[in-house]
Amino acid sequence: MADKSQKMLARLPRGFVDRSADDIRAVETMMAKIKAVYELYGFEPADQPLIEYTDALGKFLPDQDRPNEGVFSFQDDDEQWLSLRYDLTAPMARFVAENYERLPKPFRSYRAGWVFRNEKPGPGRFRQFMQFDADTVGTPGVAADAEMAMMMADVMEALGIARGDYVIRVNNRKVLDGVLEAIGLGGDANAGRRLTVLRAIDKLDKVGADGVRDLLGKGRLDESGDFTKGAGLDEKAIDGLVAFLSFEERMEALTSADEQDHPTGLPNPFIYPPSTWTDLFEPAVAQRASELADLNPENEKFKYSAGIGRLGELASLLPLNQKLIEGIRELVAIEAIMQSCGYVQSYFQDEQGRSIMRLPPTQDVERVKIDPSVVRGLEYYTGPVYEAELLAEIPNEEGKIVRFGSVGGGGRYDGLVSRFRGEPVPATGFSIGVSRLMTALKNLGKLDTSDVIAPVVVLVMDRDTESLGRTQKMVSELRGAGIRAEMYLGGAGMKAQLKYADRRGSPVAVIQGSSEREAGQVQLKDLVEGARQAGAIAGHDEYRQARPGQITVKEADLVAEVRKILEAQANDRVKDRGL
Repeated sequence: MADKSQKMLARLPRGFVDRSADDIRAVETMMAKIKAVYELYGFEPADQPLIEYTDALGKFLPDQDRPNEGVFSFQDDDEQWLSLRYDLTAPMARFVAENYERLPKPFRSYRAGWVFRNEKPGPGRFRQFMQFDADTVGTPGVAADAEMAMMMADVMEALGIARGDYVIRVNNRKVLDGVLEAIGLGGDANAGRRLTVLRAIDKLDKVGADGVRDLLGKGRLDESGDFTKGAGLDEKAIDGLVAFLSFEERMEALTSADEQDHPTGLPNPFIYPPSTWTDLFEPAVAQRASELADLNPENEKFKYSAGIGRLGELASLLPLNQKLIEGIRELVAIEAIMQSCGYVQSYFQDEQGRSIMRLPPTQDVERVKIDPSVVRGLEYYTGPVYEAELLAEIPNEEGKIVRFGSVGGGGRYDGLVSRFRGEPVPATGFSIGVSRLMTALKNLGKLDTSDVIAPVVVLVMDRDTESLGRTQKMVSELRGAGIRAEMYLGGAGMKAQLKYADRRGSPVAVIQGSSEREAGQVQLKDLVEGARQAGAIAGHDEYRQARPGQITVKEADLVAEVRKILEAQANDRVKDRGL
């Protein structure tokens, strides 16, 4: 007999979770719908290994303040360092670079799989989680970025999330870099501080504005007592960044005050083309107006939309530099594409060009929205970035009503494939957090796996070879008819076998003792109906008069009779749902 003192302790490592059958089926259902949208857009499936050479992951690691720089690494027997992938993008970039000549360009692909982060685990923060990505490699223009944002809106709706309950937020890393340059964080010497700042801003929805202020300054002490070192910015720089992040609220306050024409006192270059600005300004503001005119050098008169309006007002609030100008121009182009496809609301001007009035919208709400606060924390983003956010109030695992927030994001990463090839290779992509999105959908009632029927359990009453063969034959006949079935393979008696079938959620138990076998019959126990009757009927006599939960049928009619019971149970489920 084994020494109990030597028994190994069964324990799950911190930051990892075991997955139930319901969760696995829910994920498969959800991913099938996401895959259908990716396929509809012309993306092809691809896959890469879980392990890559550490140097292939490059310097773009998720958390450089922790051992192994945020990834799980080990050394191979040839002394090469290997790491578990921390996302799906870096391995995809290696694959494209390694197979560049034979791949079609643009290369449009999607992939799903587990990724690993050597980070401090916490509530809702795991070291292993699943992502589902789509990427386009080889398209330099922003049309590919606009397509990504629109595709994510279509994914949300394919999953049953109503318009108004989600939004795809779009920004541009160049805009953020321009803002950082304007507050004195430009140049290679400040690259590390810029990344610290970007990661701090990316935590806005988790730690709030005060928490971001701490992370931009000296640092932040979290609830567990752990201290995160800050970016070390001075108060003036912090104030500028916080004002930039609160731009959306400032815009809402301005527009609600009926100051739609020029809320900042300067013209919006995307609504009022610079050619119309002649003699509008005093000398004191003429130079500033000239800088704004550089945002629209083609003098194009854009069809007004909410996103383009935000960009024009944002530009008038910030000191402009070349990065900021380029980033805003790209966002304007993305916005115009999405507007033409009906993903944002439309506006127009009256005949005098003074008033902005809303047309009947192409869509009832904005599906995609320009939002300067979107950051994305990884360093490899070089242009447009986007984030899918759920706006609906959803009960969390504790039953509290919360706004769920981000369930995916991505952006342009033109430097990631280029590292391997020494030449520019433009690329953009989007990643969905599968586990997080599944949790939200289940709490919203959008992922119902109750239609999955547990197997019919055929009980084993006699264990001689002939009886076992006859029992297994019944199981094979049920499976041959497309009915899930299993033969009980434990060693317990009839009562324990029925208890097993109940715990499995089995709809029907098949029983054939020696007397039924001699008569060529089987007993079918409707476990669903039996449980319903037992719960609903208090008196034994009343129970006996109700529709029987157990019947005896000919063995030859086994499949047909089981199918009748399953169909009756399916009809009951429809009635219970009020369909």
